[in-house]
Amino acid sequence: MQGNDNGKSGRTDFMTHASELRRRAAACVPGGVHSNVRLIGPDDIIDSAKGAHLYSVDGTDYIDHLLGQGPAFLGHSPDFLTEPVCDAIRNGMIVGGQTEREVRAAELLCATLDWADMVRFGLSGTEMVQAALRLARAVTGRRRVIRFEGHYHGWLDNVLITDRDGAWEAASAGQLASHLDDFLVLPWNDADLLADVLARDGEQIAAIIMEPIMINSGVIEPGPAYLERVRRMCARYGIVLIFDEVISGFRLGTGGAVRRYGVTPDLALYGKAIAGGVPVSALAGRVDLMRRIGTGEVNHSGTFNAWAPGMAAVVATLEHLRDNPPYASIADYGAKLMAGLREIGESVGEPLRVEGLPAAFHVSFGEGDVTDYRSLRQLDLDRYADLADVLVRHGVWVAKRGIWFVSAAHGMAELDETLTRFKVALKDWLVGRARA
Repeated sequence: MQGNDNGKSGRTDFMTHASELRRRAAACVPGGVHSNVRLIGPDDIIDSAKGAHLYSVDGTDYIDHLLGQGPAFLGHSPDFLTEPVCDAIRNGMIVGGQTEREVRAAELLCATLDWADMVRFGLSGTEMVQAALRLARAVTGRRRVIRFEGHYHGWLDNVLITDRDGAWEAASAGQLASHLDDFLVLPWNDADLLADVLARDGEQIAAIIMEPIMINSGVIEPGPAYLERVRRMCARYGIVLIFDEVISGFRLGTGGAVRRYGVTPDLALYGKAIAGGVPVSALAGRVDLMRRIGTGEVNHSGTFNAWAPGMAAVVATLEHLRDNPPYASIADYGAKLMAGLREIGESVGEPLRVEGLPAAFHVSFGEGDVTDYRSLRQLDLDRYADLADVLVRHGVWVAKRGIWFVSAAHGMAELDETLTRFKVALKDWLVGRARA
C-alpha cells in the first residue's frame, strides 16, 4: 500500500511529497484546505482517482468509501462520463445563453424522476436550498420554516446550525444568529410532536424541509408512515414540503427517496450523484410552484447554471442509470461489506454497529435503537472517529463521522481487500488503545 513518490519529488521516503504539499498549502490556504469539512477529513494529498480507488502523490492506493462526500456514485472518472464532458468543454463551457444539452438534461431529469414537472439547474445543493425556501415563501406569503435536528441543508447563515447542549444555534463565528429566527428546529421522526406544533402555528409555516432519509447523520430511515403523515399535514395547512435529496437522490434508485418511500414532495433538491461527480444541482417541483421563477417573480440566478460540461454529465449519468442500472450490484456489495465489518468486529471482541442501506451506511460503536439525531448521539461516535484515522493509514478512505458510501465501481476485489485492510487496522487500533 505504501508506494513510491512516482517521480514527483525526487525522493523515496514515504509521504515526503505529500508533506511538502501540505506545507505549501498551509502557507496560502486557510487550514490548508478549501472546505472546512476537510479540516477533519482524511489527511493525504491525492494525485488521481479511478473507479473505486484513490492514489496519493506518494503512490498510496486507497479503497475509497468516502467518494468525495458522496458524488462519485458511479466511481471515479468512468469513460462514459468523461468523454461527453470533455467534448462539452471543447465546444464552449459557458455561452451566456441556452444550449441543446440543457434542454435534453431537463427533459431527462423530469422523465427519470417521474413526479416533477419542471427543473432549474445550479451548481451546489446549498444554493438550491435557498432557491427552494425563497420559492416557498413567495408562494405562501409566510416566513417561518420547520427543519429537523441533524439534517444538513448547507453552510449559509440561515441554515447552518450546531447542537450546543441541546440548543440549536449558529455554528460559525461571524454567522448572524438573527438569520435563524424564522426557523424552528424539531426532532425528526416524531409525527405527533410535529402535529402539535402545526396545530398551534401551522398557518404561519411556509415550508417544511428535511432529508427524507437522514443520510448526513447516521443514515437513519423514516419511521413507518412518518413521511405520509408529514405529507398530509403539509397539505392540510398549505405548507410547501421540500425534500433535500442532495445525498439520497439517484443513490437510492433513479427515483430517489420519493420512489422508495412513495411520498411526493412539492419541491425537491438534487446534487452529488445527479451528474456522476461533476458539479451540478437541481431544484425540481410542481409546475404551479416552479413557474413563479420563470415569470421573474422569484429570482434564481447564476452565471454557471446549466454549464455545458455539467449538462453533458447529467445526460450521461441519467442515460447510464437507465440503460445500465447498477443498483442490484451495489446492494449486493454493500450488504456483504456491512456483514463483513460486523463479523470482523465480533471476531476481535469489538462489536460494531453497522446500520443503514447497502448504498450508504453508518459504522459506530454502541447499542440501541437509533431513530433520530438525539439517539444517534448516544453512540460512541468519538471512538469510531479515532478508528477512522487508523483505517485511512491502512488504505481505507473513510469519513470520521461514520458514513460509508458504496459506488458502482466497487467489486469483489475491493470487497476482499477492504475487509482485509479493515481487520488489520482494527487490530492495530486496539493495540494502540491498549498501550495508551
